[in-house]
Amino acid sequence: MTTRITVDPITRIEGHLRIDVEVDDGKVTKAWSSGQMWRGIEKILVGRDPREAWMYTQRFCGVCTTVHAITSVRAVENALQMEVPVNAQLIRNIIQTAHAIQDHIVHFYHLSAVDWVDVVSALKADPKATAKLAESLSDWSLNGEHEMKAVQDRLKSFVESGQLGPFASGFWGHPAMKLPPEVNLLAVAHYLQALDVQNHANKIVAILGGKTPHIQNVAVGGITNSIGHDAPSVLNIERIMLIKGFIDKLEHFVKSAYMTDVPAIGAFYLDWTGYGGGVTNYLSVPDCPQDTKGTKFDLLGGFIENGDLSSYKPITNFNDSYFRDGVAESSKHAWYEGDEPLHPFKGETEPQYTDFQDDGQYSWVKAPTFYGKRAEVGPLANVMVNVAAGEERYTKYLGDAIGVIKSVAGISEVPLSALNSTIGRHAARAIRCGVMMDTLKQQWQKLVDNIASGDTDTFNAPEFPKGEIEGVGFHEAPRGTLSHWVVIEDAKIKNYQAVVPSTWNAGPRDADGEPGPYEASLLDNPIADPENPLEVLRTVHSFDPCIACAIHMVDTENKPIVKVKAL
Repeated sequence: MTTRITVDPITRIEGHLRIDVEVDDGKVTKAWSSGQMWRGIEKILVGRDPREAWMYTQRFCGVCTTVHAITSVRAVENALQMEVPVNAQLIRNIIQTAHAIQDHIVHFYHLSAVDWVDVVSALKADPKATAKLAESLSDWSLNGEHEMKAVQDRLKSFVESGQLGPFASGFWGHPAMKLPPEVNLLAVAHYLQALDVQNHANKIVAILGGKTPHIQNVAVGGITNSIGHDAPSVLNIERIMLIKGFIDKLEHFVKSAYMTDVPAIGAFYLDWTGYGGGVTNYLSVPDCPQDTKGTKFDLLGGFIENGDLSSYKPITNFNDSYFRDGVAESSKHAWYEGDEPLHPFKGETEPQYTDFQDDGQYSWVKAPTFYGKRAEVGPLANVMVNVAAGEERYTKYLGDAIGVIKSVAGISEVPLSALNSTIGRHAARAIRCGVMMDTLKQQWQKLVDNIASGDTDTFNAPEFPKGEIEGVGFHEAPRGTLSHWVVIEDAKIKNYQAVVPSTWNAGPRDADGEPGPYEASLLDNPIADPENPLEVLRTVHSFDPCIACAIHMVDTENKPIVKVKAL
């Protein structure tokens, strides 16, 4: 018997996402991913000054703000073929890596861990045994028995009050939960500690960006930060050293807690390495430019087909035609006009709502392809591409994660193919977070060294020619490959399209009827209880959806949507 399950909205994400699945004999046989809002920012930007675009595109989302600001200025700089001062590149790199670390920590502990951790079960744990387990895995300084007992007492007060706070409405006692009470208590402790730790990354972004979210310091041609030695209003040695202190605090948690917790928990869910594979074409772009022209990068990018590492093709620079020519978006199954796939420079965003049609249009998200193929983007793609490229940091942290899994699970082998899964995406995100941590430290040191050499330049003024020019900017954001595409005519925006990570992953079927990564990854997922489809959330959450980036809503008639009364 076939059962239809609709989860609307998917919670613990940014934006509004609806997932429908058909379940037969306890497994998903068909799936639909539907974005439930319309993004209208592209229409708002037409006719505006290209130098202002980054301020608008940050408003795609309240979470992924810095990534859109940086990608937008890169798109305009690419159209102008501008050079950007090294200091500006390095400061942007520090902002984006700090943002990525904060995003990865929050995603695992606060948005998806409770899919795997039975919080209430932690009340049955022995704090002493939990501390012993934690200390056997890492040297994180808050793993002691006293901390574990304090967390358990705090959790007990939540439960006894009937107010579970952030742990309300969980799937406690669900048959898919497998962790022992001590592991659950350890995870809850690190969940609470991560609330404080992630703020160190936000402080780095705020010091350099002026505020967060929605940084204020980027500009087409560089950044607005002035570099000096003593003046309090500029980026001086005091602020630079303050950032270093936050970097050190982040590193301790990332290396000693997060990067151990993920594989340790994953070791109890090895069956989930068999679910959630879906699309195995992987796209990732290079990032952290090290020169003024965007030809040398600290982080590599490329494309892999069918999970075959030998098929790796590199993407090497901001002008790489391999990436530039390969992207297209289809609206055949999205609520927009037009059926044929369009390159982003020719992209259209004209709404055409038809209600939810299983075999027709059913989402506000378009369906991107890379040379006609669906592709997954995100930490899994980023890790697979860099492992294929032989990048040492990725291979080291992958080996470390596999070592923890083998030790906890008591097994001798973990194949690379295990990453192509729901639980594998979490492992990949932890691996990438370790690389981001190393990159953040390196970019900070390069900035210090470059300033010490006497270079204090941070900005080159743009000049716009008459006529039409085109540019693309890309960035390997926390959720994957992000690109902005701009057409400029006589110094005004003629067309603007953003192809964001959750567009790649959450898109509906394409022009050829091929499902997107969310949809494909749900096929064959087990469903133990149709009334409580935890397994659907596990796989969808593994992508870290940000639907507010993929789609936005605009009301051209300015009708009131909601009223809030302050008492």
